[in-house]
Amino acid sequence: MSNFPKQNEVVDAILNGIVQAKNNFLFWTNNRLSLSYGPHKIVTIHIAQEIAKIKEKAPEIFINATVTDILRCTLPDRTEYPNFMAKRGLTEGTFSITLDERIPHSNNNDSISRVIISVKNNVINTKKEYLDEIDRICKMVQRDEEYKESSLDYGVFTFYSDITKDARKKLDKRIPEIIKNFDKVVAQYDNLKATFKGGEINKTDNDEEWSMSCYIIEPFYK
Repeated sequence: MSNFPKQNEVVDAILNGIVQAKNNFLFWTNNRLSLSYGPHKIVTIHIAQEIAKIKEKAPEIFINATVTDILRCTLPDRTEYPNFMAKRGLTEGTFSITLDERIPHSNNNDSISRVIISVKNNVINTKKEYLDEIDRICKMVQRDEEYKESSLDYGVFTFYSDITKDARKKLDKRIPEIIKNFDKVVAQYDNLKATFKGGEINKTDNDEEWSMSCYIIEPFYK
């Protein structure tokens, strides 16, 4: 039996975390600033707090874990990460949140990473940095014959969006365009699929719009 929460539980926690971040930031600023004015770290911490509330099989949660540390906890051969990075064209960097199995540890080198999460704030257009991040997640989670035993189950690109009532292009047009461009990146990889959760458009009392989204990338076999 897997010692890890189901994907829908993790995604629900991510979306709930974004709502909490939005509400708290609005309160902190005395209802003057929307969440898009805040740093993405605020969103990251709130998401981590909500994931920690998962009652059964709560994962271990790490903020800003490095690519090398994640790969050490992902590949069957923990010394293989330099070759993996070279072959996949990966460079050192961090992911906003990493979820590991919660297990009894016998040393500092026996963790098992299962999910990587990239958190972005104020996403209203398709920027190159977002496409690059989708590509980076694909490189991390893709499984092939050489690395089919990776423990990473999936990656999530989660983002918050809001616009003013005067914006000419509304979120119901912007978000589908963003997701369409993300799909083009994933389509370049064999044995990867993407699903989209969230994206509902909410309105404030001032007719401003906000939304929260999860773009999930995971391996599959044809």
